[in-house]
Amino acid sequence: MASSSSQNTFEGLEDENFDQKFDEYFDQHFDQTFENLFIHHQPQEGERRRRKKRVYIERNREEGHVRLWNDYFSETPTYPENLFRRRFRMNKPLFMRIVDRLSNEVHFFQQRPDGLGRLGLSTLQKCTAATRVMAYGTAVDTVDDYLRLGETTTRSCLENFVEGIIYLFGDEYLRRPTPADLQRLLDIGEHHGFPGMIGSIDCTLNDINVLDRSPVFDDIIKGQAPQVTFSVNGREYHMAYHLTYGIYLKWTTFIQSIPIPQGPKAVLFAQHQEAVRKDVEHAFGVLKARFAIVKNPALFWDKVKIGKIMRACTILHNMIVEDERDGYSQYDVLEFQQWEDNGSSHVDLTYSTDIPTNIATMMGVRTRIRDRQMHEQLKSDLVEHLWCKFGRGEDNN
Repeated sequence: MASSSSQNTFEGLEDENFDQKFDEYFDQHFDQTFENLFIHHQPQEGERRRRKKRVYIERNREEGHVRLWNDYFSETPTYPENLFRRRFRMNKPLFMRIVDRLSNEVHFFQQRPDGLGRLGLSTLQKCTAATRVMAYGTAVDTVDDYLRLGETTTRSCLENFVEGIIYLFGDEYLRRPTPADLQRLLDIGEHHGFPGMIGSIDCTLNDINVLDRSPVFDDIIKGQAPQVTFSVNGREYHMAYHLTYGIYLKWTTFIQSIPIPQGPKAVLFAQHQEAVRKDVEHAFGVLKARFAIVKNPALFWDKVKIGKIMRACTILHNMIVEDERDGYSQYDVLEFQQWEDNGSSHVDLTYSTDIPTNIATMMGVRTRIRDRQMHEQLKSDLVEHLWCKFGRGEDNN
């Protein structure tokens, strides 16, 4: 029927009138069809927009602040100091120090009125929300019913909190060891029977390919690290080392255990090396226990934000250790002061790290780090040293 009607409409027209008549016919029917489609879909679009409209929840944030204040920060708080330490992962004075710095120096944490003059979330609410998520590793909406702030706001609090911690405290609590710090590490290592040892090193994935990209030895190669001197079994060495797993390469800066020790000296060395090396695993285990966000799956964070969270947790961990060190220190500082005259491990304070380093010097240091022969010699000397220090009783048996 439509085809017949169309033929009747244009039948008998001359060529010069055909185009004009066709345009008029097309415009008329196109406009009508478009209007019908618009009318048909308009109610559905309106309904869809109504469905997407965000639901506003009046959370009464003032109530959240009052509850938080009465529970932990008033003169007579509901919960005692030990529960504050458990839930915030730090003592109250340290937490308040962090809150004070953030509120004064980071714009996000300053309490400000909105357009109606109503005060926004308090600094305590924002910092507590971030701390709880880091401590328990839970979803960001779990603090909503207690602190009265939504999921998006909590995520923003966490992101700004870790950036603020890095900005305000990173230079002090995530820095390279000073000569005094290095000397203390050397004293602890010598106390355990490993002169020249400054710690343990481990990669979570045990992937030695990470080592090629790691900056851990950059300062040594560039001549910017303090010079260390120590003697073992009558030999003098000038490069500190780390205790590692057997997967690591046989470098001068790595001392592994003995996988299948033969004889009492090798057995004693393996026992002491593995016992001391566990310190780094214990330290990382404490970090994961303190901030569960480190060990839980990171489903909502990109790689950059994960890195910031990890750095912030490390900074906070170091701040907590400094704050509580007197309460659980395993070593007597006076013992270290007595070892200064008797110990063989020393930091050369006259060594200058400001001298420009050329490529030839850097390649020479790099070769010394990877010297397998020196590695074997140092390991052999350490076996004898440990036997002389701890093995005499076993030898008599």
